[in-house]
Amino acid sequence: MTQKRPSLPGSGPLYDELLVLLVRNGDRAAAERLYKRWHPRLARTAWRYSGDAGLAEQLAQDCWVAVWQGIARLKDPAKFAPWVFGILQRKGADQIRLRQRERGTALEEVPSIAPRQEDALALREAFATLPPEQRLAAHLHFVEGLTLREIAEVQEVAEGTAKTRLFHARRKLKAALSDKIEGEEP
Repeated sequence: MTQKRPSLPGSGPLYDELLVLLVRNGDRAAAERLYKRWHPRLARTAWRYSGDAGLAEQLAQDCWVAVWQGIARLKDPAKFAPWVFGILQRKGADQIRLRQRERGTALEEVPSIAPRQEDALALREAFATLPPEQRLAAHLHFVEGLTLREIAEVQEVAEGTAKTRLFHARRKLKAALSDKIEGEEP
């Protein structure tokens, strides 16, 4: 059984590929459309990766700067999704290392969020406990619908490593969410 990617407005990956080709040819309207379609996904992924709203917005903006500077060098426009998430992952790793050096300690793992819905909160807290590599792999798979091969491309690792990260993330998420459910009073 193959996993389908979540649909974006337009026609999904084929439409994104067309937009990339148009952007390469200097079409500003296509660049704006590509930004509108992808910025929410990048911002959401950046937040999930970093756990910090301010850092996530900075990461998304840094990613867009790199996209506009490098889109002409993207060899296969059909590979836009793994390419752009790869940029985000590299920028995120750089920013996290920089912040850790500045603070002299690790970044806070659990983002501060206002309680809205108990299940959503439990899921966010469970995601926040994962190491960054596993958190990104899980987000790309479960939220963005990327395949193992695409996740491996994004994280610049072997497909087996991506599979292992996803396996461990799934196991840890299941354990964290099971603990939350068992700890609740009826």
